[in-house]
Amino acid sequence: MPKKRQHLKPFKPASTASPTSGSSSNAAGKAPRSVNELLASLRHASLDPSAPRQLPPVTPSVPPALREILQIPDTPVPAPRRQHRQRLDNNGRRLPAGPPPPRSWVASRSGATHPQGQPSRSTVNRCGLVDSALPGTYLPASRSLIDIILRRIAVDWDIHRVYHQHYLFYIPAHLKSALIRWIGIASPGGLSAEDLRLILLPSPDDLEEAEDDELSEYHSENQIAVNPEVNYLDLSGALGRSLTLKEVSDLLFPSKKQDNASEPQESWEESESIPSPPRALLPNLTHLSLALDPQLASEASWRQLLSLSSKLTTVTHLSLAYWPDPTLTPRARRSTVATPQGQSIAYGGTSYYSHSIDHDWSEALLVLKMLSRNLYALEFLDLTGCAPWFKALMLQSDHDHVDWVGAWGKVTLLRILTGWTPGEDALPSELMAYREAIDVAASVEKYIRVMRAGKGRIITVERNRLDT
Repeated sequence: MPKKRQHLKPFKPASTASPTSGSSSNAAGKAPRSVNELLASLRHASLDPSAPRQLPPVTPSVPPALREILQIPDTPVPAPRRQHRQRLDNNGRRLPAGPPPPRSWVASRSGATHPQGQPSRSTVNRCGLVDSALPGTYLPASRSLIDIILRRIAVDWDIHRVYHQHYLFYIPAHLKSALIRWIGIASPGGLSAEDLRLILLPSPDDLEEAEDDELSEYHSENQIAVNPEVNYLDLSGALGRSLTLKEVSDLLFPSKKQDNASEPQESWEESESIPSPPRALLPNLTHLSLALDPQLASEASWRQLLSLSSKLTTVTHLSLAYWPDPTLTPRARRSTVATPQGQSIAYGGTSYYSHSIDHDWSEALLVLKMLSRNLYALEFLDLTGCAPWFKALMLQSDHDHVDWVGAWGKVTLLRILTGWTPGEDALPSELMAYREAIDVAASVEKYIRVMRAGKGRIITVERNRLDT
């Protein structure tokens, strides 16, 4: 049998209105308002000037010509943005945004005070290796982008010397000297002879694969490289730490291989065994810095310096900052030898008391005389931190002395700074030594001017002055 259909009545919910409108309309016996009427009432309420507006009205843009014809007022100019007060330093330069840095961040970083804030007794100018540079050389401006990059490369040199070793030679020539300088000062491992080869010499693969003349100027027939573009070599802080003058000499002046030296020749013209002067790696080298770290000054070798200086005929600017007393036997200063008569004499030419008590400067004068004759083209000499042997620049022992008219007659700028400054609580002996060094420097300047009176060039001496 077919099922009976059940007709369900549709459900109609009871109409509900707002408590205010519904109650008032029902109370007045009026019918409830429709949806359109409610929306219309809301529109009128939004146009009421007394009612708060949530969103600004959108004003359609009108071209200037139509705005003038229709006499529509101009659109009001938007309110200016709130301007923050700019922070300026004492020089009027704009400071970066944000709060000022703490005072501890901007405190003096010169190293003249201990972390506890107490001044040190005698502060060695360790920043002298960073701040000083030979005149006439190019160095990137401090805090410039190139300067920051070179310093960062020097700090991470252990990584770059391995992963970028094939690209270091192609650094521009005017930046190689600055890079070498920062590696010697800032690199944790220091500057080595192999590092100099990576920067100054092309790799053997590049020499073999160079079929054109691109690298022809860097090698000769006997495969001895030549780099004529670099004229400034700064080894500050590297000597005595990770580099020796013997390694520098072997790198700058490599020995030539004579393959046919043992074969007899029929005539003198065909002979190739005649020794020739060593070919220089940097033939145009004019500026050389051999400044030492003050803590490693005892590692310097004057014997190696004399051997190297005999080949540096083109050097015009030299720095020997913080070098020790000129002597050929530095390790024998405290050694003595017993004579058959039972007396003990100094083993070397300079003993521990030669300069202070015996006033014997004979060996120092001999060394300086030989150095001045080798470096006869010098025009600038930096002896910062060499105050213990400033007197040797104006003394004479027999025929040994520094000839400021002949050998070093071209020197027009001499830098003889003390290299250290006594602290506020320095001992009286330190203050006396500092003043004595300044007085000796003044005497050296006077001595050179007297020697050159009417005979040589005018010299400028950079030295410390006593505060008056």
